[in-house]
Amino acid sequence: MSEYEKQIISQLRALVATPSVSSTDPAWDQGNRAVVELLADWLKVLGFRTEIMDVTPDGRKANLIATLGSGPGGLVLAGHTDTVPFDDGRWLSDPLQLTERDQRLYGLGSTDMKGFFPIAIAAASAFAGKTLRQPLIILATADEESSMNGARALAAAGRPRARAAIIGEPTSLQPVRLHKGIMMESIEITGQAGHSSNPALGLNTIDIMHELIAELMQFRGELAVQHANSAFEVEFPTLNLGCIHGGDSPNRICGRCELHFDLRLTPSAAAAGVREQLEQRLHSIARERGATMVLRSLVEPVQPFEQPANSDLVRLAEKLTGHSAMAVGFATEAPFLQAMGMETIVMGPGSIDRAHQPDEFLELNQIQPCIELLRSCIAHYCL
Repeated sequence: MSEYEKQIISQLRALVATPSVSSTDPAWDQGNRAVVELLADWLKVLGFRTEIMDVTPDGRKANLIATLGSGPGGLVLAGHTDTVPFDDGRWLSDPLQLTERDQRLYGLGSTDMKGFFPIAIAAASAFAGKTLRQPLIILATADEESSMNGARALAAAGRPRARAAIIGEPTSLQPVRLHKGIMMESIEITGQAGHSSNPALGLNTIDIMHELIAELMQFRGELAVQHANSAFEVEFPTLNLGCIHGGDSPNRICGRCELHFDLRLTPSAAAAGVREQLEQRLHSIARERGATMVLRSLVEPVQPFEQPANSDLVRLAEKLTGHSAMAVGFATEAPFLQAMGMETIVMGPGSIDRAHQPDEFLELNQIQPCIELLRSCIAHYCL
């Protein structure tokens, strides 16, 4: 094992051991400041100028902008510092303790995506002390897994600015130039509770939610027909029913029921006013049943992302990796960086198939190829 790999494992161990869950559930939601402070300390040693930008008023959630060199162009290596919640009892090892076995590094966020930062730092270390013609920027954000408020804050501030940006989400080191957007929504139905012995005494919202779910399934089928895009592995927009809550006793008519779901939209679906169509259809059913319905966004939506195939960054990534740029179904912070004028791709170590599940891991054999790939990109944009 090389010295770079030993340092990467040591740094990743520290990052994994620093909890930074972000979630729409307040019971799970945590800050990420301790993570960005660790990264800032490591990058200062290499000569980076570091700035920690508060994302929340209390500073618990923050972004890091670390810059080596100066100038109007350059390259951003970007990633998020938060993780999803975890099922502790379903892991074979402690999710907050990095564990090496079978040539893999197991731990929460090891691949999605704390593992990218030590690798990016190792790649950047080869340029410490050199005169860069254009800056190298390492960007670490908050709340990608929930609100994306870290990336939203950067876009609102209009910084950082560079010529190109690589977001190190797990893609098995294959470039991604196109991804779906995402909406996370809540349907809340209010009816009337009552004694279960007489249905006329109340208005059962579970019954009504049953009808609304049937409408969602109908709508999902229509989206698949109308807005398919063969560039994606899952060619059609998806609609996932994530969780449902309602009622408190089998002998009471349920007076309130809530459903959370997400929509992952192809570019044509996102442009078609899908949410407005859906809200109209759902409200129509609720009104017919005499219930009150509220469709509420759990987080602000993320738009689909597309970087033109003929852009310099896409061509460079394809040349260096030997892979054609692809499309993926998961959303990233790419639209926000692209909106600041940067050519943007998603490309990083590990597989998205390992993310958001017990025993998440990063393969050791992804480390050195990723270092070499990032060094080539840094040399292209910064030297």
